[in-house]
Amino acid sequence: MSRQWSQVRLVALASLCAVLWGSAFPVIKGVYATWDDPALELRLCFAGVRFTAAGLLIAPFCWREVRSCRSGSVAWVLLLALTQTLLQYVFFYSALAVSSGVLGSILVGTGSLWWIVLAPCLLRTSPPQGRHWTVIVLCSLGVILAVYAPGAGSGRPVLGSVLFLGSTLSGALGAIVIVPVSRLMDVRLATAGALFLGGIALIGLGLRGLPDFVGLLDRRLCLTTLYLAVVSAGAFSTWNWLVREYSVNLLAGYRFLIPLSAVTQSTLFIDGESPGIGILVGGALIVGSLLFLHRVENRAG
Repeated sequence: MSRQWSQVRLVALASLCAVLWGSAFPVIKGVYATWDDPALELRLCFAGVRFTAAGLLIAPFCWREVRSCRSGSVAWVLLLALTQTLLQYVFFYSALAVSSGVLGSILVGTGSLWWIVLAPCLLRTSPPQGRHWTVIVLCSLGVILAVYAPGAGSGRPVLGSVLFLGSTLSGALGAIVIVPVSRLMDVRLATAGALFLGGIALIGLGLRGLPDFVGLLDRRLCLTTLYLAVVSAGAFSTWNWLVREYSVNLLAGYRFLIPLSAVTQSTLFIDGESPGIGILVGGALIVGSLLFLHRVENRAG
């Protein structure tokens, strides 16, 4: 495959993931708006049903790959379920309940910072260089500005930011885990297993909220949950495949597309939210620094 076609494919698939993940912010906030102060158990049950369904959606396309799994793959899938599904979305769904989708949309870009710092330690890739530390400093400054003046409908921005950062840390760990997993089994199968098992675990944690969730199920909530399951199935399958095919540092640069898409959709579709000066300036720093990283890594790779 030519280098040019490889780049076109990477941009197209990374953009698809960004649009899908970005759409989850207004959709989840829209569900929360119809509930009266949803308890943690209800939020976890909602998330769990979504990811269990997402795993089941992927399974028919890769169940034959079970035969090719190597020894030790089950333990890695469990670790992937813990990081990429369970922990990431315990933090994420809790963060969206206490702060704005716009703030979360900006902070999702910090996943690249965790990648830059953790990948050399866990994957033994090249250590961060001067350009990487520049990105880390600029993104950190952007986060501080975003939290300081997040705008209307921001809720509790400090608590929300801590939870969103916990979510992006867990997601980055999951993206790193997929690298050794891909050597032992088919990536789609690993993704299906991680989503399904992580979803079951989320339902287990929110079991007390299951009767309430069932009672709230109507046509709109069923369609919303199904849509979010499709988002997870499509985006995670695609992104995990990209992690296998391309370097972690190169993909970290492309993550600028995720906050860009998410903040655009959140601003347009979430009622009562509007970005403040902190979000605008801080978001520009975060997205701009990730775009810079993307351009540098693209030249090097």
